[in-house]
Amino acid sequence: MDQRVAEGDSALEVLRRMFDVELRFLASPTNDARMLAEAFHPDVVVHEPRSLPYAGDWRGLDGIAALLRRMSELWSDIAVADMDAARSGDTVFMACRLRLVARAGGATLERPFAEVLRFRDGLLLDGTPFYHDTVEIAALLDAAA
Repeated sequence: MDQRVAEGDSALEVLRRMFDVELRFLASPTNDARMLAEAFHPDVVVHEPRSLPYAGDWRGLDGIAALLRRMSELWSDIAVADMDAARSGDTVFMACRLRLVARAGGATLERPFAEVLRFRDGLLLDGTPFYHDTVEIAALLDAAA
């Protein structure tokens, strides 16, 4: 199934396809990084904030697979609500309410979230998330551990 971004796709269509690939990856018994090639460029980089326990630049399909696995170890549920997005060429700007549920202890946090996503050849090339309060997220995870 080709999940690539088409020129006429709306920002929300682009995001839904990308999230669909992520969810199928996480639900897969193998978590094979090659599944991510449907939505992620081979040279993809996602830049997570330094204050989170999954900090750093996650590169390539294997890096994105490792990031998703790490987040799945920490969060039993990650959900978005009230998502809105705009697209300018190959860049998508997304804003939503992010709900995180800690796997250890079940504490829940709901806060604003935004992300800037750049695509190449219809695949995610670069992602930069902006969490409302990364210190609060890290503290919630520390308290749950």
